[in-house]
Amino acid sequence: MLLPILWLVIAVLILGGLVSQSVRVVREYRRLVVFRVGKCVGVKGPGPVFLLPFVDRPVMVDLRELFTEIPHQTCITKDNVPISIDFLVYRQVIDPVSSVVAVNNFGGASQGIAATTLRAIVGDIPLDDVLARREHINEMLRTKLDEVTERWGVKVTAVEIREILPPREVQEAMNRQMSAERTKRAAILESEGKRQFTINVAEGDKQSAILRAEGVRQSRILEAEGYAQALQTIYASANNIDAKTMTLQVIDGLKALGASPSSKLVIPMEFTRLFGQLGDYLDQSMSSDKGTGNGGIAEILKQLQAAAPVNGLPPKQESAEQ
Repeated sequence: MLLPILWLVIAVLILGGLVSQSVRVVREYRRLVVFRVGKCVGVKGPGPVFLLPFVDRPVMVDLRELFTEIPHQTCITKDNVPISIDFLVYRQVIDPVSSVVAVNNFGGASQGIAATTLRAIVGDIPLDDVLARREHINEMLRTKLDEVTERWGVKVTAVEIREILPPREVQEAMNRQMSAERTKRAAILESEGKRQFTINVAEGDKQSAILRAEGVRQSRILEAEGYAQALQTIYASANNIDAKTMTLQVIDGLKALGASPSSKLVIPMEFTRLFGQLGDYLDQSMSSDKGTGNGGIAEILKQLQAAAPVNGLPPKQESAEQ
C-alpha cells in the first residue's frame, strides 16, 4: 500500500514541476524574452505564457521607468576648478530583446558611460556656467547618454543633477561675493528709498505752494470783488447826490482851505471851474436877496475863475495865486 502512494506523490511533484516550468503569468509592466535552446525566439506577455519545460529559458524585463543613481564624480571645469557632482539618470526599456542581448549589465554600463560623459561636458564649461546652467547641462547629458543607450534598447528620459560641490576656497569666495552683493542691493534700496522720499517731500512742497498761491489768488479776487462792490455802492450813492449837496461839500472844502496856516494856495484849473459853477449857483439862488452881499461873493468867484490861466501853464496844470 505504501509503494503506490509513494509513486503517486512523486508523479504529482513531477507534474507540478512541469506545470511551473511551462506556464508563466506575466504582468502588464513586464515582458518575457524567451530563449529556446540558446536562441532568442521573441518576447512573450503580458498574461499567461506557455513554455517548453527544460527547453525554454525566459528572461524577465521590466518596462517601467527606472533611475540609476550616479555617485559623486570629481570633474575639472574649463577654468581648472575641481568640483564634485552627483546626479540621477532616468531610463526606460523600449526594446526588451536588445536590452537583454545587446548589453550584459545595463546598470553598470549606464553608470560608467554617464560618469564619462559628465566629465567631458563639464570640462568644456567654466565654473560659473556650471553653477548657473544646470538645466543646460542636464539636457546635454540626456542627449549624449540617449545616443549611447539607444543601441541597447533603452531610452534615457531625463537627467537631474542633485548637488554640485565646489572646493572650500571657492565656496568661501562665493559667500563673500553673495554678502557683498546683498550689501550692494541694500545700499541701492536705501538710496532709492531716500530719493523717493525726497521726491515725495518736493512734491508735497509743490502742492503746498500751489495751494498757497491759489489761496492768495482767491483772497485777492475776493478782495477785488469787495472793492468793486464798494465802488459800485459809492457810485450808486453819488448818482443820488444833487447840486445843493455838492455845493455844501465845496463850501466845507473852502472852509478847510481857509483854516490852513499856509499863505499861498495852488488851485487847479478844474477847481476854478468848479468855483465858477458854484458862483452861478449862488447868483441864481441869492438873486432875491441882493442886500445881504452874497452877490459880491459870486463876483469874487468869477474873478478867480477868470484869473486861473496865468503864467502860461498848459491846460489842467495852470494855477492862480490868491
